[in-house]
Amino acid sequence: MAPDEQSNKSNPEEVNEKSTDDSEKKLDSEKSEKIDIKLDKEEDSDNEEDLDTEKELDRLRFHYRGYTLEQLKKMNMDQFIQLLPARARRSLKRGLPPRQKKLLERLRRAYRAKKRGKDLLTRTHVRDMICFPEMVGLKIGVYNGKTFEVVDIKPEMIGHYLGEFSLTRRRVQHGSPGIGATRSSKYVPLK
Repeated sequence: MAPDEQSNKSNPEEVNEKSTDDSEKKLDSEKSEKIDIKLDKEEDSDNEEDLDTEKELDRLRFHYRGYTLEQLKKMNMDQFIQLLPARARRSLKRGLPPRQKKLLERLRRAYRAKKRGKDLLTRTHVRDMICFPEMVGLKIGVYNGKTFEVVDIKPEMIGHYLGEFSLTRRRVQHGSPGIGATRSSKYVPLK
């Protein structure tokens, strides 16, 4: 017999240990490959979930005619005017009247003050001013014929007139007849 065979026969435990070590290494490598494959699949599913959530968030984010608020703020006035409905577009193509220019300048001052931490209320009688993207987040007191109604400009208001958010008429709620009421005006139907 060869000396290698004698050593193998003399120490069967060593042979078993070597074979079990080799088999354990194979099992470990197979397990790690399976885990890697599972992790890759999980990462893919996580990426898909991230994409789904990004799509969902993008869908929920404000868009005006396909543009986000940030993109609208970066546009110059001519580009933004092209996105507006016909009535507002025609009005702005003719240029802003002096009272609207003055209001816009006051709103820009209020925006700069807001960046510094002050929250200013700009009061105005200009109800025919169109809401621009740069106005978003500002508070404007719009006159309704009696009082200044505070309007918080939100992204959904872009392209609308300020007067739309400060109604000039209220619902009439009649009370009971007063002291000087005549016989016919005292009639109040029973509920």
